Amino acid sequence: MRINNFYKVVSKPIYKVYEKILWNQIKNGPFPKHVGIIPDGNRRWARSYNLNIDNAYFYGYKKLKEVLIWLLDLGIKNVTVFALSTENCERRNKYELEYVLKYIKQGLEDLLTNELIEKREVKVRAIGRLSQLPDDINQLIEKVTKKTENYNKHKLTLAICYGGRQEILDAVKKIIIDVESDRTKVNELLINEENFKKYFYDPELEDLDLVIRTSGEVRISNFLLWHLAYSELFFCEAYWPDFRKIDLWRAIRSYQKRKRNFGA
Repeated sequence: MRINNFYKVVSKPIYKVYEKILWNQIKNGPFPKHVGIIPDGNRRWARSYNLNIDNAYFYGYKKLKEVLIWLLDLGIKNVTVFALSTENCERRNKYELEYVLKYIKQGLEDLLTNELIEKREVKVRAIGRLSQLPDDINQLIEKVTKKTENYNKHKLTLAICYGGRQEILDAVKKIIIDVESDRTKVNELLINEENFKKYFYDPELEDLDLVIRTSGEVRISNFLLWHLAYSELFFCEAYWPDFRKIDLWRAIRSYQKRKRNFGA
């Protein structure tokens, strides 16, 4: 215990110095317009501290609130969070899924009453196969979407029961339905990127500039496949509840150092 306390006392001023150095490196930009977050490692973090599954998602939920403030303070216009994948929505252990949904519900309730959302004019949207969610969560999504629909300074998108492949498949299904119902004539159907995006869960969602994944896993796990085609990817070793401001700033620094060719 004494060793841990000594480490905290010694490391705190070092952290502050490093934070200042990082800020000086990134403060002049450019900053990404759209940041995607894959907040991975909640359960492994909890196991490392001998905590239970409820603690895992509670601290993950608290960290998300903190990180959103950091991103807003940086002036990031769009943030998309991978809250729950289609695969986890359909296949995850029901006991664990209850805790995930518990904190998704709490997060939506907070968004309804959080003064920061109103002050910063953050539009909130949810994307995914939302019909698979409980009715009470869908009702909250509808309320927070309605309340924030006229805000336009920032946008927070929650990907819930979401899968990139599923979104593309669902878009194709919608096109087929339009054709079969004569709303769209086959000979008039022009398939290009602009028209295809009209069939996405949120046609106005912009492409991702930077995607951050925690926990050391180097994969994108079916997250916004269309929108991250030209994204810069940053993989952080820290488990999500341990994600620090300097980790975010490192991701921004990495983004700023890269030359974006957009496939060219």
